[in-house]
Amino acid sequence: MELRQIQYFIEVAKREHVTEASHALHIAQSAVSRQIVNLEAELGVNLFIRDGRNVRLTPIGKVFLEHMEQAMKVIDKAKREIEEFLDPERGTIRIGFPSSLAAYTLPTVISAFREQHPHVQFHLRQGSYRQLIDAVIKGEIDLALLGPVPKDEKQVIGHTLFLEKIVALLPSHHRLAGEARLQLSQLREEGFVLFPEGFILRELVVQACGQLGFRPTISFEGEDIDAIKGLVAAGLGVTLLPEITLTDNRPRSTVMIPVTEPTVTRTVGVIIPADRELPPTEKLFCDFLKQFFSVLEGFDS
Repeated sequence: MELRQIQYFIEVAKREHVTEASHALHIAQSAVSRQIVNLEAELGVNLFIRDGRNVRLTPIGKVFLEHMEQAMKVIDKAKREIEEFLDPERGTIRIGFPSSLAAYTLPTVISAFREQHPHVQFHLRQGSYRQLIDAVIKGEIDLALLGPVPKDEKQVIGHTLFLEKIVALLPSHHRLAGEARLQLSQLREEGFVLFPEGFILRELVVQACGQLGFRPTISFEGEDIDAIKGLVAAGLGVTLLPEITLTDNRPRSTVMIPVTEPTVTRTVGVIIPADRELPPTEKLFCDFLKQFFSVLEGFDS
C-alpha cells in the first residue's frame, strides 16, 4: 500500500466522483482510477460502488476511510513535528478559540508572541465550547483557549490563565443604568438576551440566577457576542457578559455595570490533549501563554 494510493482514495471518497477528485489532485483521471483499482486488488475488497461517473463507499470502504483519515493525521503530524524540531521558530500553531475571546484576548497574545517569534504561523479555528474540546481530543487542533476551563474532561489538560468578571450590559436608557453596581436579584424581572441552549455562557448566567432562586426570562437569543450586544443596544433586553468582551468594544447606547451578590466569574485558560505531546512550536506558545498571563497578574496585583 502506497501513500499516494491512500491520498487518492480519501479524495475520491470525499468527493464521490473520480473526475472531480483527479482535478483536485491535479492528476489524470486514469491514474487515479488505476491506483484505486490497485488498492482494492491489494486489499481484496471493493471499496467503492460504481454508479456511472459517481462512486460511493461500500460499508467496508467507510471503515477503511475512517482508519486512513486517522493515519494521514498521524503522518502529517509526524512530518510537522520533524520540521518544527529542525526549526521551532518556523512551525505552525493550530489553536481554537470561542467568540468571547476573539476580539481582545487572542489578538493580544498572538501579537505579543509574534514580536518574539515573527516567523511562526497560526492556523485559527473558532468554535463553541464543546466543539473546541472535541477538536483537541480528536487531534484536529492541539490547543484551545476556553472559558471556563473544564474540570471534568479527562482527555484534556486545562491550565487556568486568569479569572474574569462577568458584568451586566444594559441599554443606556434602562431604569438601572445609573447604578454603580448591581445585585443580580435586581434583574429578576428583566428579559435577558442570551446565547442559545448548549452555549457555556448561557449556562453560566442561568446557574448564577439559580443561586438566587430564579430562572432568567429569555427575551431574545444571539449566537455571537456582537449579536447579543446589538440586541441589548436596541433595548430588547439585558445580558451578562465576560468583562473582556466589552474592552474597547461596547456599543454606545449601552452601559456596563459590575454585578454583586453573587459576584459572577469564569476561569479562562488553555487546554491541551492529555494523551499526546505538543509539537515543539505549540509547546513554545503554550509556555508563552502561561508566562504572559503570570506577568500580567503580577502587574494587576
